Amino acid sequence: MTDTLARLRSGKMVFETMVDLDSAIKLRKGQEVNINEIVRDNNVYTDQKKGLKAGSLELQNVFGTTDFNKIVEGIVKKGQVEVTQEFRDEALEARRKQVVDFLVRNAINASTSRPFTPDMLEHSLKESGAKIENKPIESQIPQIIEKLRSIIPIKIETKKLKVKIPAMHTGKAYGIVNEYKEKEDWQTNGDLEITLNIPVGIQMEFYDKLNSVTHGSAITEELSE
Repeated sequence: MTDTLARLRSGKMVFETMVDLDSAIKLRKGQEVNINEIVRDNNVYTDQKKGLKAGSLELQNVFGTTDFNKIVEGIVKKGQVEVTQEFRDEALEARRKQVVDFLVRNAINASTSRPFTPDMLEHSLKESGAKIENKPIESQIPQIIEKLRSIIPIKIETKKLKVKIPAMHTGKAYGIVNEYKEKEDWQTNGDLEITLNIPVGIQMEFYDKLNSVTHGSAITEELSE
């Protein structure tokens, strides 16, 4: 448990209070959290360091209530939560492990067609200087692979698919398929036929997402290379 400051600016006013970092982050991500797990103070301040407390009228005008728990929830959801360096380091290490796991499942040695061990990938990531950011793994893989290629003969093993998506579902489905697109062909009736290269390790996850938004109406076909 780590205490940190949550802050909300409203016009020229600032409202601050202490919260539990992990619980506050969960709430901001939309997870269900008991407000008592977040609260780490008994007051809302206009300047927490100076101990200047916000008045009831100020709170009512901005938050529409003087209920302390509801105000803290509003500050966390709509404001900013200060993140400690320790938290950043932990998040980055977790992301690094996700990258290694992704590469173990999806990457092979281009020379031998064999998979890499986690230790080899960890060492190569450090040696290559590949930058890993706290954002979705898939969006970072091309840049990471490019860096790793200066150290090891790595490539992502993919499966080529042809997918046909009915017109009524193309809006929601396009964001799922576009990332792996090789070519696309829009039909006159609005259907989308698209050829994809999917990392083999996420193929089942991809099918689950696609079937969820198309209610199972998308037609997929594996193509030979």
